[in-house]
Amino acid sequence: MAASKPVEPQSGTGLPRWQLALLVGTPIVLGVGAVYLWNRSRTKGRRGKGNGERKTPEGSASPVQGPDGETGAIQENTSPLDRAQGAKNKGNKYFKAGKYENAIQCYTEAIALCPTEQKSDLSTFYQNRAAAFEQQSKWTEVVQDCSKAVELNPRYIKALFRRAKALERLDNKKECLEDVTAVCILEAFQNQQSMLLADKVLKQLGKEKAKEKYKNREPMMPSPQFIKAYFSSFTDDIISQPLQKGEKKDEDKDKEGETAEVTESSGYLKAKQYMEEENYDKIISECTKEIDSEGRYTAEALLLRATFYLLIGKATAAQPDLDRVINMQGANVKLRANALIKRGSMYMQQQQPMLSTQDFNMAAEIDTKNPDVYHHRGQLKILLDQVDEAVGDFDECILLRPDSALAQAQKCFALYRQAYTGNNPSQVQIAMDGFEDVIKRFPKCAEGYALYAQALTDQQQFGKADEMYDKCIELEPDNATTYVHKGLLQLQWKQDLDLGLDLISKAIEIDNKCDFAYETMGTIEVQRGNLDKAIEMFNKAINLAKSEMEMAHLYSLCDAAYAQTEVARKYGLKPPTL
Repeated sequence: MAASKPVEPQSGTGLPRWQLALLVGTPIVLGVGAVYLWNRSRTKGRRGKGNGERKTPEGSASPVQGPDGETGAIQENTSPLDRAQGAKNKGNKYFKAGKYENAIQCYTEAIALCPTEQKSDLSTFYQNRAAAFEQQSKWTEVVQDCSKAVELNPRYIKALFRRAKALERLDNKKECLEDVTAVCILEAFQNQQSMLLADKVLKQLGKEKAKEKYKNREPMMPSPQFIKAYFSSFTDDIISQPLQKGEKKDEDKDKEGETAEVTESSGYLKAKQYMEEENYDKIISECTKEIDSEGRYTAEALLLRATFYLLIGKATAAQPDLDRVINMQGANVKLRANALIKRGSMYMQQQQPMLSTQDFNMAAEIDTKNPDVYHHRGQLKILLDQVDEAVGDFDECILLRPDSALAQAQKCFALYRQAYTGNNPSQVQIAMDGFEDVIKRFPKCAEGYALYAQALTDQQQFGKADEMYDKCIELEPDNATTYVHKGLLQLQWKQDLDLGLDLISKAIEIDNKCDFAYETMGTIEVQRGNLDKAIEMFNKAINLAKSEMEMAHLYSLCDAAYAQTEVARKYGLKPPTL
């Protein structure tokens, strides 16, 4: 499959974004705070404001000290503001001593004494009292006092962040996210503590929404290009092979390029015919007929039906079929191994790497000479950051099928990522030379050019990367993801926003079910400040999500964009834009 979404273990982000892809043809997973990444990358290299915990009490709340370091006493003839400051200072002493109830009484006195026009001081007193309530785990009171502080000082970072933490405790994730988003913008995305809270809440919101949406979603068949690319990643798979001559009518055997008619009333053979016609919507029902009649091709029909259940995002329906095939001791070992590969890939999508590894290992045990087992297990090992083992699996695949250009290219990519992340320039060059060898020996393998282009982009060899993407488009003009990658390259290389968006729009024109294109478009629109447009794009991607995990990620991006619209509305705050 050419120009696929990059395959990589969970690591850093930023352009170029090495995004996690769960095996061939499956969805990407960005860091959940990806909507904020442009701002982080723009400030990269500048000294941050620190990652440590904020100390309390905060703001201008520390006691006023005299020339000898002694805290000044409250004077009888001082102004109301001075008396309020004195009460606050006394409260700070109680706070540091851990006497929070006494501190609260002093801060309450300070609030009562402070003139209402002294908004900055009054906001500090409320914020300090909130800090004391926080120590007592009185989250409602924390929210109330922080809200008072923010009303008086709308850009009070410490009050906003303290309220965000209290809202999280009260399970009010939506308002928590809005507050922490405001904090991130005010801190120019340089404080790790607030970024981590935003990331945590986004993940929680995404999972909650995806769980509800996914169980009620309408299954959707992917585009024909996606389906063909998926099946092309298997070379030793019975169900993806064309109808055999014995399965066709005699008068059709010599009709090259035409769809064959099947010789018997077999639901499975009809399903295979529909595959050749790219009439994918009828395949599941025909397989069901074969299974219900306990026909000759029951095992094949179970596997084909399970495969299409996976493609439309119905893993719960696919698993019983896969289980049946795997447990059919008399079935063709190729069918059982293929079912194990697909169930293992499904487990990886569900973030169950141990079960996934078990299935791939079992497949290798029952069908030791199956190149697909090693090819797909190699991709699993990359996701698990076990690069040496991944390379070993790719080598085994290549040994069994020397003409496997895909395995050759992915081996180079694995070696490249290992060298790049390990900061080993000599090994990086060896891997880059390996890519050159792959595209020379396999000039028709679009995936080789695509993976090489990603590595070249990493090395900031943008012109050559662009040439590689052009090769991909020449070989596979209907592959939408190539246009997305080429569009992202224009943004990084030439800062050509118009060309980048045109290419991504072209991807959507080619395949209006390309969730990667909608997601990327949404992320760019966030960076441009077009938040309503971004939310529209993310919602389109959500409706196309092929797994609950992908849907959770997309909801997180959408929620982050929505939070920024609310922060802009409430506080007039907007992050830097492209």
